[in-house]
Amino acid sequence: MSGDVGLFGPDSITWKLHSEPILLLGGLRSLYLQALHPRAVAAIAQNSAYRSDPWGRLMRTSDYVGTVVYGTMSDVERASGRLRRLHSRLSAVDSRTGERFRVDEPDLLRWVHVAEVESFLTTGIRAGVKLTPDEVDAYYTEQVRAAELVGLDPATVPATAAEVDAYYEKMRPDLALTRDSAETALFLTVPPVPESWGSPALRLGLTLGPTRWAYFGVAATAMGLLPPWARRLYGGPGWPTTDWTAALSARSLRLLIATALATLPPRYRASALRQEALARVGR
Repeated sequence: MSGDVGLFGPDSITWKLHSEPILLLGGLRSLYLQALHPRAVAAIAQNSAYRSDPWGRLMRTSDYVGTVVYGTMSDVERASGRLRRLHSRLSAVDSRTGERFRVDEPDLLRWVHVAEVESFLTTGIRAGVKLTPDEVDAYYTEQVRAAELVGLDPATVPATAAEVDAYYEKMRPDLALTRDSAETALFLTVPPVPESWGSPALRLGLTLGPTRWAYFGVAATAMGLLPPWARRLYGGPGWPTTDWTAALSARSLRLLIATALATLPPRYRASALRQEALARVGR
């Protein structure tokens, strides 16, 4: 092996799991879950441009995650440094108490981190990615390094599946559906079509046509993959049948993506960041 392996390297569970395109669905699931924390969603609503530039924000977030997973150590340090500096300048107001708080509070950073990595892992497994219990714990342990990048004390970050379960149990009394939560969930489920995407007729077609219904199915799957207690907070059912249906839908999406990618030239089957990382380490 040659070259800079970055934060994790090719033999990590992180590289194994994040090679799966279905993790995009996990990213959407994590946003629904993160929005149930009143302060976390207030910080997003008051500081993010997701309403005016939703797709740009999605791409920036995706680029950051991809850089942390596959970038060189210098890339990772630059990206995480920019993020910490940005967070250090931001604050928001708790709509329930009127209290102003910093966006980089450890409790908020920890919630966003755990919701994200647990969503990636849960979505991958329920979509059919094979991981042993030891590999699941290894993924959480590896991701503590990513949590440290945003300023968290690694000793305070859940590092196994059991610790993540205990963390969620501890957090549940603090979670609620607020107005910001509901608006964010609606936005995620029915996102606008940007004006830059062609003519008014084309945008109308994307808004009302089959593409919209296909995306709605993806969003419904992401919502269905949430823990039953999270679905109930959104007013949805916590039935086991919803879990089974969502898992079946996620498996179907993973198969559909794999089938589509198989028709493309190899250079289009993985992200540029992953291909660069593989080349860098001689894989």
